[in-house]
Amino acid sequence: MRAKKNCIGLYGKSREERIGEYIIETGATVRAAAAHFGISKSTVHKDVAQKLKGTNYALYTSVKAVLEKNKAERHIRGGEATRKMYLMRKSSRNIR
Repeated sequence: MRAKKNCIGLYGKSREERIGEYIIETGATVRAAAAHFGISKSTVHKDVAQKLKGTNYALYTSVKAVLEKNKAERHIRGGEATRKMYLMRKSSRNIR
């Protein structure tokens, strides 16, 4: 039987606490946090939405506020990405 891994990482903090602090400090999205920590988006979401709630409720509420802000702004980011794409296409046609 394999020994259970210790979930406490650097400086005695669990992964969900490190992810939560990263999201608060940088205002990162779930996708950006997943890329930073090298884990899947679903793992990040589960860590900060479920596990963090049980381990550090104060941090959970702060992270939740950042994630709700990101969710409210995502349609704007998507529109900006589309605008940028079409501007790049237009400028590349004018160069030819």
